[in-house]
Amino acid sequence: MKFLLAGLGNIGDEYANTRHNIGFIVADAIAGEAEATFKSERYASVAKIRYRGKILVVIKPATYMNLSGKALRYWMEKENIPAERMVVITDDIALPQGSLRLRKKGGDGGHNGLENIILTLGTEAFPRLRVGIGNEFAKGYQSDYVLGKWTRQEEELMVPKVKTAVEIVKSLVVRGIDQTMTDYNNK
Repeated sequence: MKFLLAGLGNIGDEYANTRHNIGFIVADAIAGEAEATFKSERYASVAKIRYRGKILVVIKPATYMNLSGKALRYWMEKENIPAERMVVITDDIALPQGSLRLRKKGGDGGHNGLENIILTLGTEAFPRLRVGIGNEFAKGYQSDYVLGKWTRQEEELMVPKVKTAVEIVKSLVVRGIDQTMTDYNNK
């Protein structure tokens, strides 16, 4: 059985280690734990991992955040993976910093990457792991905030949260989304 794990972010050094790229950071952690490396392929950097009898296709779309749907659709079709076995990992300013929330489906919540995925796939019915980055910005400065680099305090808070995000993804693959949501949401 295959799963598509899509960490959302923006490519390029100027976006590395920004709040908006937490999906890339979690994808890197998943691959790093398995000692897998990413290869540049069509529409994404891709790492393939075997985990407990499952194949995990981990991607970091190269289409930029707001066009993520193109990469996800391509890799779903190429690997023959249905939407219910895809996990989108993304930032969320509506959640307190460091919060982790797994959902089976839902709207875009104002997130341009999720909006594009929903429009491209024609469905909201795919799992997503939202990583809270908080909303500590003045009105009109949302873009500066989400594209801003982590502070040292934020990094200290987020390092263990990234490890927990990896645990959540591994649990979903082995135990299913319902049990994983019960175990990890609201904690």
